[in-house]
Amino acid sequence: MNRYIEENKNKLNLKNEKGQLIFYHESFDPKDIFTCGQCFNFFEEEDGSFTAVFLGKIINLKKEGDKIIIENVSEEEFYDIFYDYFDLGVNYEDIKEKISLDKTLKEATEYGSGIRILNQEFFETLISFIISANNQIPRIKKAVRIISEMYGDYIGEYRGRKYYSFPNPEQLSKARPEDLREKARVGFRDKRIVQTAKIINDGFFDFEKDIKMPTEDLRKKLQELPGVGPKVADCILLFAFHKRETFPVDVWIKRVMEFLFIKEEVPKKQISAYADKYFGENAGYVQQYLFYYGRENAIGK
Repeated sequence: MNRYIEENKNKLNLKNEKGQLIFYHESFDPKDIFTCGQCFNFFEEEDGSFTAVFLGKIINLKKEGDKIIIENVSEEEFYDIFYDYFDLGVNYEDIKEKISLDKTLKEATEYGSGIRILNQEFFETLISFIISANNQIPRIKKAVRIISEMYGDYIGEYRGRKYYSFPNPEQLSKARPEDLREKARVGFRDKRIVQTAKIINDGFFDFEKDIKMPTEDLRKKLQELPGVGPKVADCILLFAFHKRETFPVDVWIKRVMEFLFIKEEVPKKQISAYADKYFGENAGYVQQYLFYYGRENAIGK
């Protein structure tokens, strides 16, 4: 267990009770986290819990009041893998207070009070958001699941469902575009996915080195990849490279920003400029709260 985790372990006060890990948290809700559009490798169970796959591990989480119940991972696995994944080293109550600049933003943070921005694995995030372009969340989730089953490694079974890891660049680089198109139903993205996997497998990115690049330089580098435009690049910056000043602009965010803040229809670049000016280093957090709040309440539609 690394020093970062040791220093924060006592703050979480995680308890092991009859095979379940339990902690109490005012800014953590699996429903808000997994349904706010930032990830696609999860399944919502009939009991209201969420089962997710990350780095070859299957985790199940459920919220009861302020209590978070975790199953299927050990305490060591939770701290080593999921503590950082769920961004538990960041105080989201402080974040929400900083970004609640007006009544609208306060309502948005209250609506999605349990959101946390996941620190996701780079390659899975990259491919998932290439698939997300002009697509709907149920179809993206299905494509991610099928690609994992076709090219990933079998992890195990949980609650009667078989789970597979998301393939690494080498595994996905060997895929046939026609198989991706016909079986995973990724459409026009088929060749782009394979091409991008090959480029990544050949060493185009060095995550530990590239994460230190200035955001704009890294954004340009990402957009050199097939299927990666401005919005997809910004999603990767926010969810994989931890660039919390990034403000991805999709259809929903454009509608929400125009309806609630700008009061007229404007180009996407103008929305990004507005977010940079008014939300600054916390723009990524604002984006997640506004996206969830706007989509769930059909604001601007």
